[in-house]
Amino acid sequence: MKANPTVAIVGATGAVGAEFIGCIETRNFPVGKLKALASARSAGKTLPFRGQQVVIEELTEASFEGVDIALFSAGGSISKKFAPIAVKAGAVVVDNSSAFRMLEDVPLVIPEINANRIKDHKGIIANPNCATITALVPLWPVHKKNRIKRLIISTYQAASGAGAAAMAELADSTKAYLEGKPYEPKVLPHPYAFNLFSHNTAIEETGYNGEETKVIIETRKIFEDQQIAVNATCVRVPVLRAHSESITFECEAPITPEEVRALLIDAPGVKLVDDREKNYFPMPIDASGQGDVLVGRIRKDLSDPSGHSVSIFVAADQLLKGAALNAVQIAELL
Repeated sequence: MKANPTVAIVGATGAVGAEFIGCIETRNFPVGKLKALASARSAGKTLPFRGQQVVIEELTEASFEGVDIALFSAGGSISKKFAPIAVKAGAVVVDNSSAFRMLEDVPLVIPEINANRIKDHKGIIANPNCATITALVPLWPVHKKNRIKRLIISTYQAASGAGAAAMAELADSTKAYLEGKPYEPKVLPHPYAFNLFSHNTAIEETGYNGEETKVIIETRKIFEDQQIAVNATCVRVPVLRAHSESITFECEAPITPEEVRALLIDAPGVKLVDDREKNYFPMPIDASGQGDVLVGRIRKDLSDPSGHSVSIFVAADQLLKGAALNAVQIAELL
């Protein structure tokens, strides 16, 4: 890899695309040239980058000539079509969609957990699902010390996970609600203002929605443990950009909340927010705009008298650690 690689951003005008650019700037990623790629309707517009304006180009099969790293966040169908083209042109692709995550020869990487898998890539590295990243970053230090054998996860997922249009719909529908005006949802299947509902992925034969299935199977791949039992309930909530999750985990050996706290206090990518006296714990408003997974509500699971289980509450910025930041961290390691 060049010291100053040419980087292409596919989906540059989307919510995650904008965060790709922001992360590259704030982390001083050494870009020789930035290519902003999007649909034909955005071609010719410009985006600010390091004091200059980058002209957006239409994404075509010829877009990847000379590109070293391609960051994709334009949906699974775009990734399936253009990622192999980018690889053939000589680029390494870091893909934010679900298109390649479960392929055996594609590394599924959270740098704090399995950065060693990056070297196994054959041109494509997959970014995990945002809910999976949010859960696993704080669970990994525990799992390394005392294997987690069972996980129960309930998510509270922000509008940003469904893209910029869903974020706008939350804002617009909330305004309409407060003004007493009708609002017909166009992006999401149910009214969003002052409401919550099962994640908007399809319900499968198992009774689980697609998001829940992703959390289950991605956890097993990233932890390299096909025996870990995972149950997930994923819910969309009226928050703009940070996911929160309630997690209860059961370890092979007994474990105390104090031991969990000690494992997490200096863990990479984790910030403890666990003030019982002030009743101050992770919140989306604090998680938004920063890169750590906030962790708190660390307490014994009272339903497990064996002492093997602990419950926690976490929050992380879906657009940053849940998407763009994780991908840029992978690019840095490349």
